[in-house]
Amino acid sequence: MRHKKKGRKLNRTASHRKALMMNMALALISNKRIQTTDAKAKELRPYIERLISYAKKGDLHGRRLILRKLSGSSGKNAANVLIHEIAPACKDRNGGYARIIKLNNRKNDNAPVSLIELVDFAGASEVEPTPTEEKSEKTE
Repeated sequence: MRHKKKGRKLNRTASHRKALMMNMALALISNKRIQTTDAKAKELRPYIERLISYAKKGDLHGRRLILRKLSGSSGKNAANVLIHEIAPACKDRNGGYARIIKLNNRKNDNAPVSLIELVDFAGASEVEPTPTEEKSEKTE
């Protein structure tokens, strides 16, 4: 039984999960919204919200905590974006920085797909997946 066992394994090793979360967080920070499976989105939300909370502190220790989770040169760039762009936009918000919107299932393997986005940047990217409205236009 998994009593008090936090988190999902996502059918990956620990190092693979760590790399997956880091790469998905980097993609979310740079694009402000990404599309992924439900389980990955549910794991990414607490990960990214903790990073934004560190960024809101704005001190050296917060930056080092972010760089511990986001390594490499792209992590440094993402830390700068977190501290200088995202954290000031979220300064009045006490948590709940990311939103998960459930979409349809994926076509090839029928996996449930979700859209995870940063709440204060919801209107930043204009590309929003639309349901099958385009099919009806093509048939006419």
